[in-house]
Amino acid sequence: MRPFFMDTMKTFFIALLLTLPLHGRAAAEQSTVTLLQFSDYHSHALPFYTDAGMRGGIARAVRFLRDEKRRGALVFSGGDTINKGAPAWSDKYGCAEWPWLNGVVDAMTFGNHDADYGVDAFARCRADVRYPILSANTAGFPRYRVFTARGVRVGVFAVAGSDFPKLVHVAGFTFGDPVAAARDVVRELRERERVDAVVLIGHEHLDADFALARAVPGIDLIFGSHSHLRRDLMRIPDTNTWFISPGQYLEAISRVELTIANHAVTSARGGLVEIDERLPEDRAIARNVGRMQRALERDPHYSAQFAVIANLRGPLTIAALAQRTLELMRNAAHANVALSTFSSFRQALPAGPLTLEQLTAALPYENEIVVCTMSGAQLQRVLDYSAARRGTDGESYIAAPLPLDVSRNYRVATTDFLANVAYKEVFNCTPEKTGLHVRETLRKSL
Repeated sequence: MRPFFMDTMKTFFIALLLTLPLHGRAAAEQSTVTLLQFSDYHSHALPFYTDAGMRGGIARAVRFLRDEKRRGALVFSGGDTINKGAPAWSDKYGCAEWPWLNGVVDAMTFGNHDADYGVDAFARCRADVRYPILSANTAGFPRYRVFTARGVRVGVFAVAGSDFPKLVHVAGFTFGDPVAAARDVVRELRERERVDAVVLIGHEHLDADFALARAVPGIDLIFGSHSHLRRDLMRIPDTNTWFISPGQYLEAISRVELTIANHAVTSARGGLVEIDERLPEDRAIARNVGRMQRALERDPHYSAQFAVIANLRGPLTIAALAQRTLELMRNAAHANVALSTFSSFRQALPAGPLTLEQLTAALPYENEIVVCTMSGAQLQRVLDYSAARRGTDGESYIAAPLPLDVSRNYRVATTDFLANVAYKEVFNCTPEKTGLHVRETLRKSL
């Protein structure tokens, strides 16, 4: 009787399994992996003022990332972890924070600013970390890494944007075509490594990321970087690629959960996690940051950066700061119009005492004011070009009398970066130098 009973029960369970709906069996095969990324930290170790209040601080960010790591997440850095010249912390301490992320970060992208202090300094920084620094189209770097989390194989790679040859001003780095490199890596990850998901962790502008997703099928998720833009989780139009971008300076961290079934991504969910006072700090790192900041402010080489230069009656949002600066540029250059890229203005300014360090953080680049003379029709093409880039880092703030008179000429005050690099083709002029610099002009007005 017993063998007959066992055979009967075995037949019953096999029949029951065969009657389960297919989606029920597929659900049993699903796995979810959590991925986090921060980018464009630029040595902002302390919390800083934003339009939404105080954000950031590496002590809070590391505590949050470590807690996520303990729960099984993969953590990535999108690069640009240092920034020569601003803030002062970067010049004094360089890449001091990189080793603090050992055991927390799984891989880092090589960003253009990571080379700011030269190839030898970069090599010393690289030697202090245990996580790989990736760049598929930069000589001397690993092209990708494969990580396993919750049984899911995730292929992770990075690319240097097509603007790196213009942005990296130190010898020792060679860059190839990012699209060709991405195509080779994705093919290798899919066909040889047999990964379940492919993720790009940086480092190129938003419009280049979108174009890459369309040109190279097979990328499941792109973590935005380089543009300093905040973008919540979205699907890139005309692709199967998800995109999210955390902004800058650890103000937020991207967190995405990918669901995998049958070795393919079936869905993604997530968003931006604000790094603010609601999050606890890593106490050891907080003490270290406080000690280092006090030493920085006492250092005779940097103490002038922390002297009060003005008192603001009220806070200035980034947009308000930009418009005020543009008016000053226009007046100083005796121009009719002023333009400057969004990326020239990085932080809001709080009400109350203002230090040179805060002003430098808000306008980190020593841009010179230059003037181009152009017809109304030429200027309209510039404005149309800016409008077409709305929502990207390439858009410009503009102070101009509208509507334009196409029959007259205009003196257009702008920055040497915009006239000679960002908008060079559409400007199509030989700019007149003024000898004035944007940040210094603003400082004198304050």
